Amino acid sequence: MIFCVYIFRGDQMKCPRCGNTQKSYFYKGSHGYYCRKCIGFGRLLLEEEIKFKLEDIHDDCSEYTMQYPLTKLQEAVSKKCQQYIRTQDVLLECVCGAGKTEMVLASIADALNEKRKVCFAIARRQVVLELAERLKTYFKKAKIVAVCGGHTDETDGDLIVCTTHQLYRYQGQFSLLILDEPDAFPYRGDEVLHGIAKHACIGNIIYLTATPDAYLLSRVKEGMMYHIVLNKRPHGHDLPVPRLFIYPSILLFLILLRWINKHACNPRIIFVPTIRTAKILGFILNIFMQCDVCTSESKDRDEIICHFKQNPIGVIIATTVLERGVTIPKADICVWHANHSVFDEAGLIQMAGRAGRSFTSPEGDVLFLCSEKTELVQLCKNKIEQANQICAV
Repeated sequence: MIFCVYIFRGDQMKCPRCGNTQKSYFYKGSHGYYCRKCIGFGRLLLEEEIKFKLEDIHDDCSEYTMQYPLTKLQEAVSKKCQQYIRTQDVLLECVCGAGKTEMVLASIADALNEKRKVCFAIARRQVVLELAERLKTYFKKAKIVAVCGGHTDETDGDLIVCTTHQLYRYQGQFSLLILDEPDAFPYRGDEVLHGIAKHACIGNIIYLTATPDAYLLSRVKEGMMYHIVLNKRPHGHDLPVPRLFIYPSILLFLILLRWINKHACNPRIIFVPTIRTAKILGFILNIFMQCDVCTSESKDRDEIICHFKQNPIGVIIATTVLERGVTIPKADICVWHANHSVFDEAGLIQMAGRAGRSFTSPEGDVLFLCSEKTELVQLCKNKIEQANQICAV
């Protein structure tokens, strides 16, 4: 395949990688024009041609099997998604733990059966690796590759799972793109990543999230996207509703210690707003018990998460690096200073969504510790309660 990137329309230039058309971002170097808006992904001359050909889809790779069948609600969502993605983008708004991945398997299978390339793009590296392994258990005959930092030696397969940043490699290559958590960092609000994703897909996009942002909802309102909502997890139980405690920090700490001891039979995740808080709280709690600390500065983050997953009664203090994409069976959740300005509604809902995901422990427990009362925390609680009242749309 030859993908021509020389795009001039009169005086207008357009970057084929990020879609930029602003003249101020184009620069003419010694070898020709290039786009400075996405130069962080490597310099790409508008005059050059990129010659690459991805492998053909393997025969029978669309066959998939699941260990457990979909519930009636999941099956209905799966069929709707399968139907509408053929003609337009789809926003799949499902609560945390609803089984979003399983509900798009039929859509993936349709594309693979028609020899069309599929990509599953995710914000975080660790989740890319985990999801690729999960998909291999479903599509046993398909070649599934994970493309992310430290895993870029092989970049082609029937189904490619990658971080959103790695989409720059695949201009115009995918007939189906599945974007997981598009409302999260780093994709949210990043025009370059939005453009790269759009130009990597020549077909339609499925957006998977529990907390769609204003941009996605506006596209639904404008009729540019089909909207499917599911607010029920496969086990059928309601989402755990956060319990709010509003006290001075010293009293909150005593409540935290009591909560940790009360839930000693389960893994416990304590979310904190800043790295500094994580270090301080980790230092103090380690006086009383063994606990891990996981932040964006943790060099051995993958090992910390792996160790915690293997410990059925562990305690971990984490910043928002664990708010999405990480499933710990039977985990109970506490958010320290949930009223902090670092947290937003989507983040708090996602953190609360780490609890109650297990079939053997579907109730879970979520604790929001606040130093003062805020509208945002109450709004988050109200939204979870509303989701429990409306099952699906």
